[in-house]
Amino acid sequence: MWRLKSLRHKASGPANNLEEFKHKRREFEKTLRQARRDRQLISKRLLQDEEEEEEEDSMETGSIPLSPEQVREMIRGVQSGGEEKAARLASLRKALRNPESQLTFIKSENSMHMLIGQLSSHNAQCQLEAARCLHELSHSTHPSVGPACLPAGPYLLTYLSGQSTKLTELSLYTLGNLCPDSAVVREKLLAQGIVPALANCIHVRPSRLRIINCYFFLACILIIAVMASGIVPHVISALTPDAEFGYGPAIECTWCLHYLVSSNLDNSMLIAQGALSQCSAVLITLGGAVAQGNLEGGIELLIWPLLRCLGNLLVSGGDVMPEDTRLLAALCVFSQAYLHPHPALSRESLWALNNLTAGSSGFCSGLLLLNMAPLLIQFLSFSKGMNSMALRVLGNIAHHGTEYCVGLTRAGLLTALCATLKMSEPEVVTLSLDVLYMLVSSSPQVVEEFTRLNGVPLLEAIQYNSEGEQRVRAAYILDHHFPSFSEVNTAFTCYYLWIDYTVCDESP
Repeated sequence: MWRLKSLRHKASGPANNLEEFKHKRREFEKTLRQARRDRQLISKRLLQDEEEEEEEDSMETGSIPLSPEQVREMIRGVQSGGEEKAARLASLRKALRNPESQLTFIKSENSMHMLIGQLSSHNAQCQLEAARCLHELSHSTHPSVGPACLPAGPYLLTYLSGQSTKLTELSLYTLGNLCPDSAVVREKLLAQGIVPALANCIHVRPSRLRIINCYFFLACILIIAVMASGIVPHVISALTPDAEFGYGPAIECTWCLHYLVSSNLDNSMLIAQGALSQCSAVLITLGGAVAQGNLEGGIELLIWPLLRCLGNLLVSGGDVMPEDTRLLAALCVFSQAYLHPHPALSRESLWALNNLTAGSSGFCSGLLLLNMAPLLIQFLSFSKGMNSMALRVLGNIAHHGTEYCVGLTRAGLLTALCATLKMSEPEVVTLSLDVLYMLVSSSPQVVEEFTRLNGVPLLEAIQYNSEGEQRVRAAYILDHHFPSFSEVNTAFTCYYLWIDYTVCDESP
């Protein structure tokens, strides 16, 4: 993000206090971002198959916990064999949807031995139902369930290279659910060969893209091993939606790439392998589709992780070369098209635009040439962080000097700033003051225009009624650009504001 670099004063106390406050705030925000990432890394999914559409009474089966005796009876029923074995396994699967029944089951004698035995059965339906039972268990949040499922690991890994698509998907989802449970589980699965098995799955059957629908589960937990496995280029190549399988596989692969990027292990390698250029290319294509009114089919679910990857790779030092204005247009299209149906996605688009324009005179010029400034100014009247993010982008543009500031002024930014300076959001007011400082510093005509708009009383009100950063900024602007309006600002003339607009931010 663009931020106040330093605040100097002859008496260093207030400046030091402000710097300490800002440092603590940055550390707090960093902790929050890491917490969000950690929550994403331990997410689990329950795979629902079309064949598993249940009757109304099926939910009742899983809602009532089974007693130990009932569980033992179900185990004996499966072990007794016969034509009803698959149906009994299906009943057990439904029962295992109850968390208490899951614990009762893993504590029962021979329970896991029975399930593993069915995984090696010659009956394909029994194999499938046993895998579904394991999948239900893998969705448990109880710490003892994951380790109990580990003996089934070699069988699930074998299914990754098997002929049954259903078993392969079930195995991927189950392994993905088990990975976050504990370091012991992850180390055991690594020892059992999970990464080579996954790489083989991708290499052997690249056309079956839906096989990797839960690939990101493994990548986000086993990041180091995945980075060294040679799979990454396959992930990058799968970011483009496939005509046969739709957006689903591309969405999962993009989230996988997002976790790899967020790990910050070797983003330079990801950039060298084409991650940034591929994300940009897909976003440009999707931007064209959205501009033509195509908002159906879950396209926004792919745009979201692509924006995350783009923004974070830019923070890592990646450059979009050449500076393609089509990418600017795509980000602006997303921010406008999803403003009402998905406000958070609109803000995400502005965040990516913020990182794209940080320190780039080419992209900032492109925004002005494409007449995108009025669109950005329009966002200043919206809340939920969109106004503050738009102000950051506008600040990136203004930072490049007089010509850019004149373009923003002509687009009506001064009038909009008069409105944002009255807002109750402290961050919006602070950012507005920073942008205003650059505008009035660029030209005497801007000072005159701001005066004509009755903006000076707003600065005086902020100076007298606010505290901290806002008060200092308002006083500095008044002292240096509107001295005739200020009679009590001499106490602030020893403050010098140095602003560093290296405006990159990391995704949450």
